[in-house]
Amino acid sequence: MQQQRIGRPEAPSADRADRADRADRADRADRADRADRADRADTPGGPDNPGGPGSPGAPGRFRAAGRFRAAWRAAHAPVPGVSRRTRLLAYAVPFTVLPSSLWRLPAAFDAGIGIGERLYVVFLSVFSEAVAFTAIGLIARWGEVVPGWVPFVRGRRIAPAAVLVPAALGATALTLLWTVLSAFTEIMGTTIRGDALPTDFPSEAGGWEAASYYVCYTPLVLWGPLLAVLTVAYGKRRLGARG
Repeated sequence: MQQQRIGRPEAPSADRADRADRADRADRADRADRADRADRADTPGGPDNPGGPGSPGAPGRFRAAGRFRAAWRAAHAPVPGVSRRTRLLAYAVPFTVLPSSLWRLPAAFDAGIGIGERLYVVFLSVFSEAVAFTAIGLIARWGEVVPGWVPFVRGRRIAPAAVLVPAALGATALTLLWTVLSAFTEIMGTTIRGDALPTDFPSEAGGWEAASYYVCYTPLVLWGPLLAVLTVAYGKRRLGARG
């Protein structure tokens, strides 16, 4: 009898614990359901938000945009061991070339030039920017391992010398051309060959034309030195890891 009297109070306690457990599970399920409905409402093309990837003609566009963003992040993501300062210097290199590339493009629409010259102006601007972008490879994985889209050699490690030699030569040539020679000829008022600047040269025109020319071309003096700094940092990282 005494054991029965002692055991009876435990039943209500167990029942309360069971009810509390069921209420907690129901509350969690309700919160998950609300979160799921909110997520569907925020998802373009979902049943609660038509017009995005689920709408006719949209999925391919959104998938392509997603692939582009993923490729962009992968191309710019630094490998371990790259300092924040080095990463910012690498990101700055394309922007030293971009102003002059944009400054040249209107010349492609000049009525006084032929189709060959138009194509040359566009090609020069695009090619210059593409070459400047290779500086990102000195901090990114694709500067150490061949990317997966390259046939036959994809995934192979790139020898440090295969990067250091052309990078060092490029940094030297760009420094001599834009940092030293161009600055010197601009100060002297001559062409690279030593001839006097023509009267229609942008820096001789004066006014806004000369101002825009200097604003767009002055950043080029940094291209070679920045590439040299990135080349040294790349060499230290790769050769130091091998040692």
